[in-house]
Amino acid sequence: MTDALTLYKLIILYMLDRVDFPLTNSQISEFILDKGYTDYFKLQQAISELTQAEFIHVKTIRNSSHYMITDAGEETLSYFGKNISEAIRSEIDEFLTEHKYQLRSENETLADYWKEAPDRYIVRCVVKEKGQPIVDIQLAVPDKDQAVIICDHWREKNSDIYNYLVKTLFV
Repeated sequence: MTDALTLYKLIILYMLDRVDFPLTNSQISEFILDKGYTDYFKLQQAISELTQAEFIHVKTIRNSSHYMITDAGEETLSYFGKNISEAIRSEIDEFLTEHKYQLRSENETLADYWKEAPDRYIVRCVVKEKGQPIVDIQLAVPDKDQAVIICDHWREKNSDIYNYLVKTLFV
């Protein structure tokens, strides 16, 4: 029998293996916590241990952790994935099928910023489609507050901005 922490790790690996894009900490948490499998702290322990063991890779984008399964994680899942019950696998598959568009969209609309000089921040706003950028804009702004505002608005305004650019540039 698999101990609980190992099961949580296998669930995370299974989720990451079933998608072709990264999942955020909050997306993984949404499924596992909503199903009541464990609490937040044990889930974070499982994610941390998977990262330390290099079974998953994490990329941080503006205070959000994005996880991908590694080759070592896939190999581990191939050996031990059978320890996930069919019922749990079905719940994961159903969740991913029902939320795939939303999950992908959340991971393909990105905005981040960094300080380039004392009075200059660079904001990078990206929209991807199937992993490839369709819009990739960098803006220089004078302060962090403006950088944060742009990042905060990118998710809701990116479609309008894309349409404006295409319409304006194709005239």
